[in-house]
Amino acid sequence: MQRHKRYKIRKEEAGERLDKVLVGRLGEFTRQYVQKLIDDGAVKINGKNVKSGQKLKINDLIVVLIPEPKALSLEPNKVKLDIIYEDKDLIIINKAAGMVVHPGNGESHIKDSLVNALLAHCGSSLSGIGGVLRPGIVHRLDKDTSGLIVVAKNDKTHQYLAGLFKDRNIHKTYFALVAGNITPMEGTINSPIGRSGGDRKKMAVTSEEKGRIAITKYKVINYFKDCALVEVFLVTGRTHQIRVHFSAIGHPLIGDTVYGKPYLNKKFEQEFGLRRLFLHAGKLQFVPPAKKNEVIFSAPLPSALARIIKLLKQKEQE
Repeated sequence: MQRHKRYKIRKEEAGERLDKVLVGRLGEFTRQYVQKLIDDGAVKINGKNVKSGQKLKINDLIVVLIPEPKALSLEPNKVKLDIIYEDKDLIIINKAAGMVVHPGNGESHIKDSLVNALLAHCGSSLSGIGGVLRPGIVHRLDKDTSGLIVVAKNDKTHQYLAGLFKDRNIHKTYFALVAGNITPMEGTINSPIGRSGGDRKKMAVTSEEKGRIAITKYKVINYFKDCALVEVFLVTGRTHQIRVHFSAIGHPLIGDTVYGKPYLNKKFEQEFGLRRLFLHAGKLQFVPPAKKNEVIFSAPLPSALARIIKLLKQKEQE
């Protein structure tokens, strides 16, 4: 059944963001889930609908309606996984583009997510901290992004990996093809990201009050006529961060149907057969629980993306 929670804001919480305070007060949900509750109108302050980034005042009355959880169970799905590394604590997968990491809060992708494939491979040996829909999942990749994702096999490892992400001790490197010749060759994009005011399904660069700090570093590997291949280093990990940041500075990712340039996407589809987002999580660097030193795990560009780079280089030489 539905539950109601009521909280009165204390002095030490005044000035803090609503979503941050609620995560601490509720103690059982992720920040992402709390933000969804707020977006769905299930959270009110003094009887009014609010936004995640609203700053709180002393004695504000917060009322939270927590919906009844749906009784869902996931079935194993035997799909061949590209396993980069595996031990008793974790497994690192090179995820294919087009595969969703975990089912949605409804019943979307309840049978064909990476989690379903992991259940078939690992059985019950996945951490339970993420709940019934996200066993073992510590971080995620967008559906259209390929590359490395690390999954926890037990709760202790899940907590360990979550701590590494929180303290920014897991280094993630992506490879992206962006529109235009981005300059300088090396740079940092430091702009807060939050929900788009025009479309709640999209993210956007926002003010500090409405968004969360987001930092992306990049280095150009190759310049081409209409685009550039860049190596991208995530300092923070916000939803759609790379796509939003590069779009915001006028260099959206090739193949991005949400934040990109339609005419360029069409051109690359017609000339090179590109029918996906050109974004690949190519490296993960961290100290695994069973190791003493930092290890770099890597996955090369998928053949479809590597082929495009090869053809672009050939065109440059013509």
